[in-house]
Amino acid sequence: MNLVQSAMRRPLTIMVAVIAVALGSVLALRQMPRDIFPTLGIPTIYVAQPFGGMDPAQMEGYLTYYYEYHFLYITGIEHVESKSIQGASIIKLQFYPGTDMSQAMSETVAYVNRARAFMPPGTVPPFIMRFDAGSVPVGNLVFSSETRSVGEMQDAALNLVRPLFATLPGVSAPPPFGGSARSIVINVKPDRLRSYNMSPDEIVAAITAANIISPSGNMPIKRKYPMVPLNSVVRNIKDLESVPIRTGTYPAVFLRDIGEVRDASDIITSYALVNGRRTVYIPVTKRSDASTLTVVNLVKKNIPRFQSVVPADVKVSYEFDQSPYVTGAIAGLTLEGALGALLTGLMVLLFLRDWRSALIVVVNIPLSLMGAVLALWITKQTINIMTLGGLALAIGILVDMSTVVIENIHTHLGRRKAVGRAVVDSGREVALPLLIAMLCVLAVFVPSFFMVGAAKAMFLPLSLSVGFSMVASYLLSSTLVPILSVWVLRGHEKAAAGQPIVAGQFARFQKRYAALAQRVVRVRWLVVGAYLALAAILIVFIGRRLGTEIFPRVDAGQLQVRLRAPTGTHVDGTEAIALQALDIIKNEVGTNNVEITLGFIGVHPSSYPINLIYLWNGGSEEGVVQVQLKPGTPIRIEELKERLRKKFAAELPEVSFSFEPSDIVSRVMSLGAPTPIEVAVSGPNLAANREFAEKVKDKLQNIPTLRDVQFGQALDYPTVEVAVNRERAGIMGVKMAEVSRSLVAATSSSRFVVPNFWADPNSGVAYQIQVQIPQNYMDSVEEAENIPVTYRNGQAVLLRNIASVTEGTTVGQYERYNMQRMITVTANLGGADLGSVAQQVMKAIKELGNPPPRVSVAMRGQVVPMQQMLDGLRTGLLLAVVVIFLLLAANFQSVKLSVIVVSTVPAVIAGVALTLWLTGTTLNIQSFMGAIMAIGVAVANAILLVTFAERSRLGGSAADAAAVDGAQSRLRPILMTSLAMIAGMMPMALGLGEGGQQTAPLGRAVVGGLAVATLATLLVLPSVFAIVQARAHRRSASVDPDDPSSSGFVSPTPQPKTES
Repeated sequence: MNLVQSAMRRPLTIMVAVIAVALGSVLALRQMPRDIFPTLGIPTIYVAQPFGGMDPAQMEGYLTYYYEYHFLYITGIEHVESKSIQGASIIKLQFYPGTDMSQAMSETVAYVNRARAFMPPGTVPPFIMRFDAGSVPVGNLVFSSETRSVGEMQDAALNLVRPLFATLPGVSAPPPFGGSARSIVINVKPDRLRSYNMSPDEIVAAITAANIISPSGNMPIKRKYPMVPLNSVVRNIKDLESVPIRTGTYPAVFLRDIGEVRDASDIITSYALVNGRRTVYIPVTKRSDASTLTVVNLVKKNIPRFQSVVPADVKVSYEFDQSPYVTGAIAGLTLEGALGALLTGLMVLLFLRDWRSALIVVVNIPLSLMGAVLALWITKQTINIMTLGGLALAIGILVDMSTVVIENIHTHLGRRKAVGRAVVDSGREVALPLLIAMLCVLAVFVPSFFMVGAAKAMFLPLSLSVGFSMVASYLLSSTLVPILSVWVLRGHEKAAAGQPIVAGQFARFQKRYAALAQRVVRVRWLVVGAYLALAAILIVFIGRRLGTEIFPRVDAGQLQVRLRAPTGTHVDGTEAIALQALDIIKNEVGTNNVEITLGFIGVHPSSYPINLIYLWNGGSEEGVVQVQLKPGTPIRIEELKERLRKKFAAELPEVSFSFEPSDIVSRVMSLGAPTPIEVAVSGPNLAANREFAEKVKDKLQNIPTLRDVQFGQALDYPTVEVAVNRERAGIMGVKMAEVSRSLVAATSSSRFVVPNFWADPNSGVAYQIQVQIPQNYMDSVEEAENIPVTYRNGQAVLLRNIASVTEGTTVGQYERYNMQRMITVTANLGGADLGSVAQQVMKAIKELGNPPPRVSVAMRGQVVPMQQMLDGLRTGLLLAVVVIFLLLAANFQSVKLSVIVVSTVPAVIAGVALTLWLTGTTLNIQSFMGAIMAIGVAVANAILLVTFAERSRLGGSAADAAAVDGAQSRLRPILMTSLAMIAGMMPMALGLGEGGQQTAPLGRAVVGGLAVATLATLLVLPSVFAIVQARAHRRSASVDPDDPSSSGFVSPTPQPKTES
């Protein structure tokens, strides 16, 4: 008893199961996370190490080096790269795909602990976290106030809102951007120090002695056991002004005599700007495995809660929301799928000319999709453009199975069978062919399970969507469709005249096609030769001209530009330049078209080194500006970038600009690279690296398709170098430690060398106490020379007495790759695809000749992941063809028939290449997936034709006549399947919905590949069959001598009768 009969005997069971699946799919849709992409799962760990005040060379040599040395012991490490700037370093650990990241994290922590044993005293443990390209900002929590200072808003955001915000599921909560940490600042005036013959170090020592953290004891008094706290830490910060600095033989000097105590903030190193005004914001960054929509909705829901804990004059708002683009893309793809289903249904009705049959076929589509959604939920998939794209792809294929069943049922009804008998007999005939056709389509997705990295993360959800849909469709075609056919269809003896499936007009078309096929088969050698030649020309010549990139570019109406002022520019100067840049952008697009602007200027405070993972700025001269246009603004972002480049060059000639990914799609698909083109020049000698990097930069600037060519780090950061004469200092009794402490307190803050703390009694939050000379006093080399560094023999020793102070330059940012210093040249694209530009860049580098000894040059950025991803997809395409070939050989028991079927593959590839070229579409992950999908459908159609042609040949027909007979008999299902899928994919190919740019290449590849493959199947495949099977025998591959179809069959010899 087959599946059809089992279902027909239990119709209510089948209906209950269908209803249960439908209800389950609704539940799944409500609970499945929604995002723009599936989880990429890129195996990356970041280590952020602060050390306040250390210069880049010290960070690199004393900290970064030891981390890198030890991290190379970690299992599965692919490479280690690092960036070191003043006060912080970031180390990125990239692992091979498939690495156990739990073990990798454990080993990372272990080797961090070991590495710290070799580091300078006072090195604090670093921040360690998983963070990859999928961990992208989905908005910003912005704090604004007309009355509060930036420092006050920063303190409220950090200590009041962030504890609530960080506990939301799926949220990664860095400290606030903008402003500096609240601190108790002791501002010392340098003229007062000199008048009292004091050094900053003396002030620090006095404060440290007067404000110490002391444990409390206990005393047994009677029956109680009270604590004995000591007021060793001041309760009121103003009490610090009464701390004596000198007493005894000298006139008493108190802190109030040489400075003042303020409840203020640490030295400002950065500003956050919203609509051009200083403010504070927290990036709402989702974890890589979290849903964008879930995170955004949670944050929005909790805005009133955040608002309730901050002062009444501080407003909390959610800005730069990325969720509308995600919901728009999902809604657009859903609309495209619905339109595709509608067009598919109309196509079925047009061919079947029977509304009952068309209704059964169309009902099968949503039910199959519901089954697929339920299966996706069970397998922990999410709703994203890849799973939805797979469901949209499946719509056209789903028609095939139910159509074959319905058509065969009508064939049996035409023999005057009862409906029930016709359904049973039809199901028995088509069960195996349907199974083989489904397996052939599914075979093209087998390679997705063997891919690695981002290619697998993107392709596997689409493969599962199509696979689950087809399995559901096969089960429904074998269960629900027969039941509905019995209930809905009428026997032909009761049908009106002219109602059979083969209508008169199509019969005439079928005869014309048969005549054409006969004429084509007569010149089959010419036809096959011309087909192969044309396919080769299209694949080779057009394929080479196709651009390549990771993912289709999208225009989300957002812009992000990184500006670099002259190296060493003060953060206030960089802020002024950023405001000028914003004005230029607003004037270019029109103020009314701007929704909101966001900027971050300068470098993150060393108190928050983890923020460098979320947004990297290498110094005070750098800034990042984001602009979001209002929905519906008729401005193309790429064209706007070209206009802005000219404006920036004319109005801000000393500033370099570079555009970076801004919207959520671009951020994720850039795989963490800020620019698509990065050329790394590395080696142990930084001077040699730089010399060759300058040549590379000059060469790249001559490539017309490159924009924003520049170095990725500051190489000539200004310095005021202090060189202590150790002999003179020793004679004067001055120790280097005294000089260091005084110099740090004068030019930065004492907290870097002598930390001290005060706890706010009202909130219980501890803040640092720091001694510093206000920066407005330290504005020249002369001021530095006059810093009192110590006190000897009744006189202050000034810095100029023991040291020379000169201006110079140093490297502002050190970058390393696998422990080799490197200099990076970065560039953007200008009106060209990534693949072609990468070839031009590599050609330009080769023209420079061999680099100096021990200097190497490597392409980085998005080029390497693009090549790895496309190589994986090319391999997947080849594997798909191989798997199909092997499956066909196993089914047909004939290598020749398998060759005939796969002869349609060149037509698919040629059709894809031609369509992409005509529509100006690049070869990317989406178009590759479409090509692989088109191969599966084309092969399924070819199987139908070859199966019937071979059946006719085995029945006694000649190969050429059998080919024409097979093509004629299968004309309807082939046309119906192909045209239905083409119609279903047209909305996607046109990119009609919001975010349609990112899925359009997939639809175009399917439409183009399937259209050309259908022509090849109907016009060329009969000729191929006639050629290959012309001399084929009618025996099977069986070697069983008892099998009548075997070439080795031996008729049994009659046994002679024996007489009893």
